[in-house]
Amino acid sequence: MPRISQPTVAEHRAARERALLDAAHDLLLETGEAPSLSAVAERAGLARTSTYQYFGSKQELLQAMVRDIYPRWVERVTGAVAAAPTVADSVLAYAEANVELVAEGAHAVGTALAALEPSEAIDQQAASMHRDLQEPLIQTLTELGVESPEAIAELVNAVVHAATLQLEAGLDLDQVRNLLATMLGPMVRELGGRGR
Repeated sequence: MPRISQPTVAEHRAARERALLDAAHDLLLETGEAPSLSAVAERAGLARTSTYQYFGSKQELLQAMVRDIYPRWVERVTGAVAAAPTVADSVLAYAEANVELVAEGAHAVGTALAALEPSEAIDQQAASMHRDLQEPLIQTLTELGVESPEAIAELVNAVVHAATLQLEAGLDLDQVRNLLATMLGPMVRELGGRGR
């Protein structure tokens, strides 16, 4: 039986998987590309063959990274929406929280996954996550009595997506936040918020 470094086998496996996910995320942020399993193993200080006990392919690794990051992304966005000074200001808080997460590198995993061979499972996972992530915005827009809250949420997300492209083009986070306030502030003020 191999030596384990945790009190139980389950804790040992969880610690190794955590080390592999952390190593993969670090490499992705450094290179901007999906890392190979051997590079991840090397960064985590494990044998390359050990990686295959956890992830059968680069795609499986990236999907695990998405599952790992996603709950924190939703929690962060939901928290920002809840902490906004007014219900209307939740719209801008939603947009800013998403852009901040992209600036911190959370979006890189999804981008790397999208660059791999497309698959129905990945498309379904992405669609489900997108819907879940939009839910706080849709609820806010519904509470504000906005007509067609789902359609408006899609438009807000289009602004968020454009803001992420501005980040990738080299604008800093404060500049992008200002652009978001310029675009979404009038709507927020019209709905009774401060808009910044």
